[in-house]
Amino acid sequence: MPDSHLLGPFVRRFLLEDVVADRNLTINTQRSYRDSIRLLLRFMTDHHATSPTRVTVEQVTPAIARAFLAHIEEQRGNCVATRNQRLAAIHSLFRFIAGQVPELVDQASQIQAIPLRRTAPPAMAYLDKPEIDALLAVPDRLRPQGQRDYALLLLLYNTGARATEAAEIAVGALTLDTAPSVRFLGKGRKTRTCPLWPHTAKVLRQLLGTRIEGPRDEPVFRNVRGEPITRFGIHDLLARTVAKASQTTPSLRNKRVSPHTLRHTAAVHLLRAGVDINTIRAWLGHVSLETTNRYAEVDLETKAKALETCAVTNSERTPAWHKDKDLMAFLSAL
Repeated sequence: MPDSHLLGPFVRRFLLEDVVADRNLTINTQRSYRDSIRLLLRFMTDHHATSPTRVTVEQVTPAIARAFLAHIEEQRGNCVATRNQRLAAIHSLFRFIAGQVPELVDQASQIQAIPLRRTAPPAMAYLDKPEIDALLAVPDRLRPQGQRDYALLLLLYNTGARATEAAEIAVGALTLDTAPSVRFLGKGRKTRTCPLWPHTAKVLRQLLGTRIEGPRDEPVFRNVRGEPITRFGIHDLLARTVAKASQTTPSLRNKRVSPHTLRHTAAVHLLRAGVDINTIRAWLGHVSLETTNRYAEVDLETKAKALETCAVTNSERTPAWHKDKDLMAFLSAL
């Protein structure tokens, strides 16, 4: 095979030129693409008994790509969503290759024709108000770390921010005087501004102290070593908080709580407070209204269950038209 069709040079150009320079994808997407291609190369080296530097584009046939996806699920035990994530990276890589070498367009098209598998939407987990109150009661606000923990948990609930968004907040992104708000850099490097409750603004001012007048790029939340907190640190903080809160609020023991659970909670509580669905979409930074509509469906289910508990039993005889099976079948078929 000609050297120009070695896979390695395409991978390097794809990650540096297409993913970073041209499309400016987020760091998490960059890492996802990198890890997917790394797994593919390892699979190829095992399959062809060669080194990663000698793998060619032509060797990544549609059959090999499908075998790799099966390996992801069956040998590595990954879920369908992860399988689709790996396939999306391969699709993107071969879209780039097709644009560079016209004679590889047919092979790239066959790779890109491998479909993503349908997945059932995950159950929407959220917390009720007493459970949120239990979480917020855990941090010892007389201690510096407790102040930070309380401020971080309160911000997550107030804004519905993703863990990464909260970890990356800088002092310059906060407006804490009149009309308090915070500016997030979300998915796709899109910015959005969320209003803050006066109490949240007060807590953040107390946390920052004199730092509020310092450098604008100063991170708001730091770990115990004085370094900027990471999304993994936020996950750990929430896990510790839930474990302690569950001692007084047993319902938390049966729930899997993550920062995204607080995001779902913020959305459901906003909806119950009467905030319209479009405002919630902008609040959370959703691209599609369809994503936000899931919260409306969850809340409707909750209301329906509540209605069932107070439903009045009908003691009257069944109307005659209910017994007309032909009519009922006709109505059901409409």
